[in-house]
Amino acid sequence: MSKITEAKRDHITDENFAFPKERKEPIHDAAHVRNAIARFKQVQGVSDAERDAAWKRIQSAAKKHDVELHENDWRDLS
Repeated sequence: MSKITEAKRDHITDENFAFPKERKEPIHDAAHVRNAIARFKQVQGVSDAERDAAWKRIQSAAKKHDVELHENDWRDLS
């Protein structure tokens, strides 16, 4: 996965983040979708409702970028 510079991160649109309000967990490419899944439970300061919405965004991004997703819900993450 390529590292995102601060300047590049600033140019990523809000809808390309799992948590757009907080601009946490970019999901603009396959590598970052996989990373967002792996780090999902580490995100702090968000409600379960925000996690539900973020999970839906991750599912959409996974489908778009051909990332295989084994879990149906973020609560299933180990």
